Amino acid sequence: MVKILDRLLLFIYTILVGVGLIYILVAAFGLVPFDTASDVLYDLYYEGSTAYPVIALSLFALLVSCRFFYVAVRRGRSQVPSIDQRTDFGDIRISLETVENLSLKAASRIRGVKDLKARISVTDAGLEIVIRALVDGESSIPDLSEEVQRAVKSHLEEVTGIPVSRVSVFVANVTQSTTFKSRVE
Repeated sequence: MVKILDRLLLFIYTILVGVGLIYILVAAFGLVPFDTASDVLYDLYYEGSTAYPVIALSLFALLVSCRFFYVAVRRGRSQVPSIDQRTDFGDIRISLETVENLSLKAASRIRGVKDLKARISVTDAGLEIVIRALVDGESSIPDLSEEVQRAVKSHLEEVTGIPVSRVSVFVANVTQSTTFKSRVE
């Protein structure tokens, strides 16, 4: 919501500055008659109907300038998605990429699975992990899937201390064995 508001403010601010600069450029090139420019300045000084809107626009532009200055100099927060934990000693932040790599490491230890990919999502119940794998076709797919689920869940909970609510295994395909029988004639 804040980003949308900042974009809207930037758009309005750009329009105001652009219109003001065009007026100044037109006046600087002498395209605005001197009498007209002096009438505008006279109205600005002595006519409230002209001065008050200009004061309001100027204050708005000043506030928007302050906002943009603050956005430019504030310390940016890390945009890396992470899981935050609070302990007695302080805070711990574990990136989702780390959790993904730990999941892949645990799943790759299971014999018969290859070409692993993982997707991690964080819920109130804990981590939800989807493992995509190719299997060798020699072993039982339900047994392999269950073994992967068990290995990933226990490894992540042991290493990170974060509860894992669900591990889903998606078997994308079966790989062909690359062993060739020698032909004897």
